Amino acid sequence: MTAPFLERLSLKENAELSQAEFPGNLPFVRTLDIRFTNAVTFFVGENGSGKSTVMEAIASLCGLPTAGGGRNELADIKAPHAHSELAPFVRGAFRRKPRDGYFFRAEFQAHFATLLDERRADPDFLGNPYARYGGRSLHTRSHGEAFLEVFSAWLNPGIILMDEPEAALSPQRQLALLSKMGKLAKSGDIQFVVATHSPIILTFPNATLLSFDGECIESTHLEETSHFHITKGILDAPDRFWKHLLADDEEGY
Repeated sequence: MTAPFLERLSLKENAELSQAEFPGNLPFVRTLDIRFTNAVTFFVGENGSGKSTVMEAIASLCGLPTAGGGRNELADIKAPHAHSELAPFVRGAFRRKPRDGYFFRAEFQAHFATLLDERRADPDFLGNPYARYGGRSLHTRSHGEAFLEVFSAWLNPGIILMDEPEAALSPQRQLALLSKMGKLAKSGDIQFVVATHSPIILTFPNATLLSFDGECIESTHLEETSHFHITKGILDAPDRFWKHLLADDEEGY
């Protein structure tokens, strides 16, 4: 399953980035050169490592709103993260440009649900904004149910970006997401780029995993990630982990 759309993301040769300011102060920026060889690519790394910053830049290059959503939401200036600060300094190489796409962000879900409600109340908005999302307001569903409903509605050929989808999903619903992703990836017309902390999601077979935890972005494997080691370790021996956690807490006081 080769990457059908985005093949490379790299820093422009003439990019003038200050190492003292964001995003130039991110460790990997000076050597940024990501090759997308797979239909499914995962970004892994600690909070603040720059995964979301790169996701926003990819969204911008694909003509998607950096705040999240599809191209219909580009005009929504009230959303957070309205612009990508990295996008002006990078370039993307495409095998072919995606005709459609969607950027799923955990923090955008409630905002998007409200946006649909506002469209429903707008007398000048033609059609039913809920039509492709189950016919009713997303606010009437749980966060996870709403996320999967929106995801299922965007099963068109194109590029799908996701930033920490596990924030909205229980472990069981993460498996439901993986099932949908697996079936879509086989079509050859879908490309996924996903930033995640979830070891469950990272089990996707034959996906590319890229670690943001070093000075440069490097390929890695599930068993090499800190997410896997910590999750497995605490599930295998919770008493041992809690002994250390409580000891650290007592020392801090």
